[in-house]
Order: sequence, then structure tokens, then C-alpha cells
Amino acid sequence: MGRQKIVAGNWKMNKNFSEAKQLAEEIISKNSKSEILKIIFPPFLYLTEISLLAKESGIKTGAQNCSEHDKGAFTGEVSAAMIASCGATYCLVGHSERRQYFSETNAQLKNKIERCLENNLIPVFCVGEKLEERRGGAHFKIVEEQLCEVLEKFSVGDISKMIIAYEPVWAIGT
Repeated sequence: MGRQKIVAGNWKMNKNFSEAKQLAEEIISKNSKSEILKIIFPPFLYLTEISLLAKESGIKTGAQNCSEHDKGAFTGEVSAAMIASCGATYCLVGHSERRQYFSETNAQLKNKIERCLENNLIPVFCVGEKLEERRGGAHFKIVEEQLCEVLEKFSVGDISKMIIAYEPVWAIGT
């Protein structure tokens, strides 16, 4: 059995609502049935609408992040339960921009993955090295540390429900 091929698009903090809806409609109209899993990650504000638009197309939707907390006084955070209620199936966890700009730790990423699994979201766990780490020959060590430190608390069954996305930081566009 071969691995599932996946094409995923993270829209990051781009597009207003009208533009996002138009982009989603364009992607959906050009979607062809295939064995490739297609996932789009629009901004949170548009997740419900885009999920509804994509529902019958075979294209899946996901959130770009989730809180490590279930609920509570965490202004600006979005819980995995909230994301699931919007119709999303996937959630990015550990994206390099989140690690870099928000100083997310491996301990926080463990919690986020746990929240995703508790809410039947499929975590897309992002791992990857910076250019200087690759040039220094440390890329395998960096990725291994990211995987081991975050996934050590999960069972093989839980890990089988995740997607591990290798995205070297030096190769990511904006």
C-alpha cells in the first residue's frame, strides 16, 4: 500500500472575505476527482463559509492553528472544538511561522495535537529545519527532535491519525 498523496494550501493571513470566497470557488471549480487528498487552510474568519462551499467537492478544509486549551479566558484563541464545529477536518500544528513568531514550544504542540485528536480533527504536524541547520548538517537531528519530543506521548494509533508534513523553513514561501 502506497502513501496517500496530499496537496495542501495554507492561505495564511491573505485575502478578504470576498477574495477568499472567490478563490475557494475557483479551486473547487477546477477540482478533478483523483486519489490525491486536497486540503485548504483559509483564515479562521472564513472557515465555516469555505467549509460549506467545499463540502460536496471532495476538497477538505482545515484551520491554520488551534489553541492548546479546551476553553476559558484565552482572548483571541480558537479551540479545536470551535474549529470542528465550523466543518473543518484538519488543523495545522507546529507551522514554522508559529514556532518562530509566537515561540511555540514542543510542549504546547503536544497539547494542541491532543486537543485536535479529542475533537476528531486530523492534526497536520509540521516539522522542518532552518537553512543554517541544513547547511550545518543538523537537519536530520532537528527533525528527529521535533518528532520525538512532540510525539512521544502518543500511541501508535494516535500517530496513525496524524499527517506529518515536512516543510523545511528555508523552502517556505509567503
